[in-house]
Amino acid sequence: MSAPPPLQIREANAHLVAVHRRVAELEARLDAAERTVRSQAERLTHHDQELRTALDELGCAKDREIAALQEQLLTSEATVHSLQAAVHQRDKLIKQLQPRAELLQDMCRWRPPLAGLLAALAGAEHLGPLPASDPGHPLSGEASLLLANSTEEEGDRDHLQPAVFGTTV
Repeated sequence: MSAPPPLQIREANAHLVAVHRRVAELEARLDAAERTVRSQAERLTHHDQELRTALDELGCAKDREIAALQEQLLTSEATVHSLQAAVHQRDKLIKQLQPRAELLQDMCRWRPPLAGLLAALAGAEHLGPLPASDPGHPLSGEASLLLANSTEEEGDRDHLQPAVFGTTV
């Protein structure tokens, strides 16, 4: 076989140098791409770890808040139960005191007329007895003993007590 011409050898060598340069360039780009991918993977791993940590912290905070709210709910339920018992006791006391309150209202309603009656009786007490010197007066003597109110028939007048003004209150 014969040797290739020098021009062809030079072209082949130039082609090999260009291919070798292209391979070196592609290897450099591949190396840069691998570094970029590795760097991004590390950042993503780090970011994923940060997110997992934050998620765990949120889960713990949520659990603490739920526990606190359950405790508050139990406390509130106990307070409601206590207040309901107090309301029941007060309702029971109100039912016991209601007749007394009605009696006091009746007493208050009757107070002004009773005060007037007592004032009239006190005025009658100050008048004193009638003078017995006037024998012609219809209330002198024995007739004054018959002054009294009776709720029975007129025939029962002989059971009447003599009238005496005074207060027993």
